[in-house]
Amino acid sequence: MTVDRIIFGRPLRSVAFDAAVSGLVALFAVAGGVAQPGGWKATFVGIVMALVLLFRRTHPTAVAAVVAALALTQVIVGWGPLGYDVGVLIALYSVVKYADRLRDGVLAGVVAAAGVVLAALQVRGPAAWWASAIYFGLVTGAVWLMGLNVRTRRLYVLSLEERATTLEREREAEARAAVAEERTRIARELHDVVAHSMAVMIVQADGVRFTIDRDPATAREAAKVVADTGRQALEEMRRLVGVLREPSRPEPAAVPDAAAAPGGELSAEPAHRRPALIELPHLLDRFRAAGLRVSCAATGAAVPLPPGLELTVYRVVQESLTNALKHAGVGASVELSMDWSADAVVVRAVDDGRGRPVVRPAPSGGHGLVGMRERVGVYDGSLTAGPALAGGWRIEARLPLPSTPGAEEGKAA
Repeated sequence: MTVDRIIFGRPLRSVAFDAAVSGLVALFAVAGGVAQPGGWKATFVGIVMALVLLFRRTHPTAVAAVVAALALTQVIVGWGPLGYDVGVLIALYSVVKYADRLRDGVLAGVVAAAGVVLAALQVRGPAAWWASAIYFGLVTGAVWLMGLNVRTRRLYVLSLEERATTLEREREAEARAAVAEERTRIARELHDVVAHSMAVMIVQADGVRFTIDRDPATAREAAKVVADTGRQALEEMRRLVGVLREPSRPEPAAVPDAAAAPGGELSAEPAHRRPALIELPHLLDRFRAAGLRVSCAATGAAVPLPPGLELTVYRVVQESLTNALKHAGVGASVELSMDWSADAVVVRAVDDGRGRPVVRPAPSGGHGLVGMRERVGVYDGSLTAGPALAGGWRIEARLPLPSTPGAEEGKAA
């Protein structure tokens, strides 16, 4: 592609085409030789006209002016229409097609019409004059209209490309804004988790202070709770700082965001009422009341999760059901499953896409796939979303489970 931009700052293909057009005009000029009216002087005018046509794309108005001046000189000295005068038609076509303003093309058409009259007057005989005027006029008018048609199509294509570029920029800006807003929301929720952990640590530490002499066993248990909660809070703080520090990354283009439209909270939970997995049945009931047919299944042995990770699982379920209600519609069936293993929990939601359009705004917990990707990414998880083989939409999030307390202590150290 670098080679294409060397000559006149234009693609090599267009330069080669213009060179071929210019060479053809020069060939007509040289072919006449001394036998044509004006001899070698006329040939020289034709060669200059051919060279000027090399710049017909970048300077169409100037090229048309120079070609018109050369053609006028030819008519004044009485050389009559010659073969290389096809360059006049090429210059007329170029100025109509490539000029910044159509006014230049209209002016070129008026000059060409005058040139048609002057050129026809060079022909001997009254009958020949009228015939030549009609012929030259038809050819010139056809070339002008052809240039106008191509110009219109060219400007239309350019406007479509510009509109597509503008829409793409707006989409990227909206995606960045959605990511930034979702990260702020995640950071706020993680901050609530950390604050809650700190409150638990303070209460337990006070309990240790008052029971260490009277009930050492209870004090040791409370001290263990303080240590475990502190490790967990430190890990959540690390993730919180990561969310705030990491620059916004663009959304992957390979997976369409089927629920990227912003929306309000499904329910506004204060810090002391953060959603937890024990509230999932209530969440499912609310979506069933909204019109979804939700079935839920779990495999494997569920394990306690840190508050931040538990909140992420809850939000993934919430956003998956919101996505199904928005796009599959009322009456759609959704199969929700949670697969627990030794190292990860996998949340999977598959709808059949066979519902009816939603008649009222569907509840939302954030920014659809944008929010889920950000939340899952905070915990080094993965998210896949796309059409299901049997129809509908499939969302699957895999979240690694935290390591053992000893490993967490080593990581924190």
